[in-house]
Amino acid sequence: MELAAWKAISASAAIFMSALATSFAQARIGAAGAGAIAEKPEVAGMIIALEALPELMVVLGFVIAAMILTTLK
Repeated sequence: MELAAWKAISASAAIFMSALATSFAQARIGAAGAGAIAEKPEVAGMIIALEALPELMVVLGFVIAAMILTTLK
């Protein structure tokens, strides 16, 4: 296989794994957050922030994929 193919596979793996980890984290946070909001509605703002935080993993996965595609020769 050529280097370009390996770069594409590596970049897609970086995005896929970070997206998979994010979906797993958001599923757990969402389930726990729904229960917490049902008992104490005043924690809704914090739960929304905690739900958005794992999205950073996808952004970082995209940055790693961009670095793989642009810096490897």
